[in-house]
Amino acid sequence: MATEKPISVLRETDEDARRLGRILMRSAPYAAMAVIAPDTGFPAISRVLVGTDLDGVPVILVSTLSAHTKALQADPRASLLMGELGKGDPLAHARLSVECLAEQVARDTRDHHLLRDRFLARHPRARLYIDFTDFQFFRLVPQAASLNGGFGKAYRLSGDDLVIRTVLTEPEAAVWHAGVQDLLGTYPHLASNIVATLKLEKDEACHIYGADLAGFDLFWGDKLLRYEFSEPVQDLADLEFAIAKIANRVP
Repeated sequence: MATEKPISVLRETDEDARRLGRILMRSAPYAAMAVIAPDTGFPAISRVLVGTDLDGVPVILVSTLSAHTKALQADPRASLLMGELGKGDPLAHARLSVECLAEQVARDTRDHHLLRDRFLARHPRARLYIDFTDFQFFRLVPQAASLNGGFGKAYRLSGDDLVIRTVLTEPEAAVWHAGVQDLLGTYPHLASNIVATLKLEKDEACHIYGADLAGFDLFWGDKLLRYEFSEPVQDLADLEFAIAKIANRVP
């Protein structure tokens, strides 16, 4: 008698699943973070504000006095649960659980200052405490992830599915930031064009607060949005071409 194959609840991972995972991760303003408590070995959970580095890696700003920071310093393994709730059944909405390895970022380095600027663009109220000496950034580098896009839509993603493979050097990052600001000045209606492309309501104020090689980060009212390019750009010339396509698109 033939042995029956076990039934898997996972769907085959495709580009749509990867894209949804990236959008959920890069548009999350906050997350539930699970760490391993060093004194008990039990999982401990906290809510953390989330930003992103230029390679799409999630970034958190935490106090070195907190229990979850001490846990990360003792064991870099952590998990993030991301995904905003909507109306109705909370399990009907997409969410992403990311398994990460934490990397502490030294203060007063170029990396720290770059992350500081990006974090404040997303979380301006963090200016109240971001420069306290006990606060530091951690990069939470994805190793793997479980994506649930709703009932019957479960996928397994790799860490590489979620990050931007092309990395800007420190000098390139500075040039990139200045170039992005110039381009946004040249295309003042770009945020509205993106909202129209995403088929969202137009009665909310919107503006672009960040960009990387894979897309734009926007405020739409008090909500964070992520607009992913069909393919990552390689430089500012590519970015301007992508912007021109969006700006000239008919809704």
